[in-house]
Amino acid sequence: MDGLDGVWEVRRISGALPPLRGVRKRISGGRGKTIVAGAPGVPFDVHGNELRYRRPVAFLVDVLEPRGAGFHGRATAFGRTYGEFELRRVGVAAAAGPPRRA
Repeated sequence: MDGLDGVWEVRRISGALPPLRGVRKRISGGRGKTIVAGAPGVPFDVHGNELRYRRPVAFLVDVLEPRGAGFHGRATAFGRTYGEFELRRVGVAAAAGPPRRA
């Protein structure tokens, strides 16, 4: 899916998802990671409009559709939707994180 490369803020819309504060997705080419509060991240592969997570959580798939300047997403497990979210692109400065002290 075109336009996915970059860093995205994840915002919960509905369903059985936690508040998602501090959750981001980093996507480059056909791969990416969902990052929670700076942790190493959960890897996934991009297949068309789907983000398919790798083992051991390969039963999870995020299904995306373009909406405005971002994407609307459905979080699925074993093919069943359990929540909805939106992706909003993070600015370049914010994606890099806070400035480092010398």
